[in-house]
Amino acid sequence: MTQFEDLGLAPGLTERLAEAGLKAPTPIQEKAIPLALEGRDVLGLAQTGTGKTLAFGLPLMHRLLEQQSKPLPRSVKALVLAPTRELVNQIADNLKIYAEGSRLKVRTVVGGQSINRQINMLERGCDILVATPGRLIDLMDRRAVDLSTARNLVLDEADQMLDMGFIHALRRIAPHLGTPRQTMLFSATMPKQMEELSRAYLDNPERVQVTPPGKAADKITQSVHFLQKAEKQSRLREILDRDPGALTLVFGRTKHGSEKLMKGLVADGYNAASIHGNKSQGQRDRAIKAFRDGSINILVATDVAARGIDIPGVAHVINYELPEVPDNYVHRIGRTARAGREGEAHTFCAPEEADLLRQIQKLMKIDIPVAAGEPHPGVAPGSPRVAPPKPGGKSGSGRGRGRGASSKPRGASGGGRGAPGAKPGGAKRRRPRRSAGGGAQA
Repeated sequence: MTQFEDLGLAPGLTERLAEAGLKAPTPIQEKAIPLALEGRDVLGLAQTGTGKTLAFGLPLMHRLLEQQSKPLPRSVKALVLAPTRELVNQIADNLKIYAEGSRLKVRTVVGGQSINRQINMLERGCDILVATPGRLIDLMDRRAVDLSTARNLVLDEADQMLDMGFIHALRRIAPHLGTPRQTMLFSATMPKQMEELSRAYLDNPERVQVTPPGKAADKITQSVHFLQKAEKQSRLREILDRDPGALTLVFGRTKHGSEKLMKGLVADGYNAASIHGNKSQGQRDRAIKAFRDGSINILVATDVAARGIDIPGVAHVINYELPEVPDNYVHRIGRTARAGREGEAHTFCAPEEADLLRQIQKLMKIDIPVAAGEPHPGVAPGSPRVAPPKPGGKSGSGRGRGRGASSKPRGASGGGRGAPGAKPGGAKRRRPRRSAGGGAQA
């Protein structure tokens, strides 16, 4: 088996990998790192949760460590672009772990934070800048950052950049980068526009693919529930009650709908928070932190969070509403079964969502097993059926239970504050609440 030390990385990097308990690279890392160390442009395709960040981050840091010069004021040596604030923070947090103890400076710039503070930070220059395209352009317009020294460019989750219209921003940013440069593009799916993107920005790239585009991780158990729209709330609570305390990510389609769903859960005594585009960066950061440390165990999100949450303990993903873009389904369910764990993905499909489900199954080239109901018109009826859970039993074996999550039975007394707007006399699904680090305010 290949080990990290076999790949030719700088000794300091392999030491920090060993300290983190990482010895063997994942398939995408094993294939991409040697090519990147050679200076080749790389087009990497791999499902979520397979270690793409280190696949580009380790060779990037290795090459920068070989350089002896410090970054000049306002200059950047390597630029990593990602579509969302959450993903930028996740990438930077991972890189900082392995840059610790070295002279490498990893910095982030995202919207929703003080631009003046970011200008002051960039005044000192940095080795690796991880950024969202919009805020980076704002800083470029203010002449706060010089990209002419950046000889390394990484586009992470490039397919979502295409979905979110960031291709126009990329066209503004790219001409300001230094040449010659190495460019690496990583994604979990491969829409047609991706070929055009790679031709425009990559020079004779090596294509590295470890799983077919659109395929979910093997350890994700998928199921679909055919029901009416009005039945979704009660079905959601049934699933949550099978595995109380497990970290569960619930996806809605709109900001307003997700916020309303979260408030309904909180009113029923569940430890829930929400994350979507109407939340400030501070609120989003606090909600993710509370979810990560188990202070809350249910996070309701729009697709803004689908690629920005790297929390190994997520046991369940529930598609309360189906995404308009089929690729986003792959990214949503990829938030579970991370780092070798198992996970479950439940999908609710109302009659008006039948075509969306059909498109998802066409993309993934599978029929998702049916957990409940009869397939709606327009959906292939031949899907296998999932055995129903035993009465009172959990859908899993308690895996992914949030740290610090309550193990008391529903209705137990003590410690919890009453949820605002809760039904008098104790709702049927009421459970004790802890202070959730923000709860509905997170």
